[in-house]
Amino acid sequence: MDLTLYSNPEYAQYQIDSLIEKLGELRSLSFEEMNGKVKEARETWALSHDGQTLSLSKILCGFGIAMEEIVRLRQELCEPDKFLKKDKRLMETLEKLSHSFVMGVVTNNPVLVAHKTLAALGVAEYLPLIVGLDTCMISKPHEMPFIKFCELSRCPPNTCVSIGDRYDIDLDIPLKMGMGGILVDGVEDVYMLNLK
Repeated sequence: MDLTLYSNPEYAQYQIDSLIEKLGELRSLSFEEMNGKVKEARETWALSHDGQTLSLSKILCGFGIAMEEIVRLRQELCEPDKFLKKDKRLMETLEKLSHSFVMGVVTNNPVLVAHKTLAALGVAEYLPLIVGLDTCMISKPHEMPFIKFCELSRCPPNTCVSIGDRYDIDLDIPLKMGMGGILVDGVEDVYMLNLK
């Protein structure tokens, strides 16, 4: 969903920075100190995993922060309506696709944030199925959110396609599960899906 259904680097960075800042406050660390710890954890993990990336939630869990706390903070801090607006072209694209496909969102944000994001973009009706961070209490990359989506959609993995902006987070595991995958650079690529 994030940076796939919209291209707003400012909002994407705000989501990361606000969470890091809040967690720094909770641990009596400055933003710079907490951000440094996150950056170091990302780099350490990438070095031992062939350069792959890891979700912020998984990094924070590695610091001993409970997933329930991460969900609560994301719900509290993420305000998509302050950054996003209705996207008519996305609405038209998803409306066309909805005639042929069961669609939804698998996101590392909580379900509440996904609902707010989809509403801000004007596309909630086209993406009725949402698997969020609080659905399985585990973030991508992990099989469980994708398995849950298959259960909700009643579609086996080999009939599903995962679309996302990060290969390691959004596509690697779905492809291993037998799904198709489409890597996008942002919503501009999603607009093109109705042409195929």
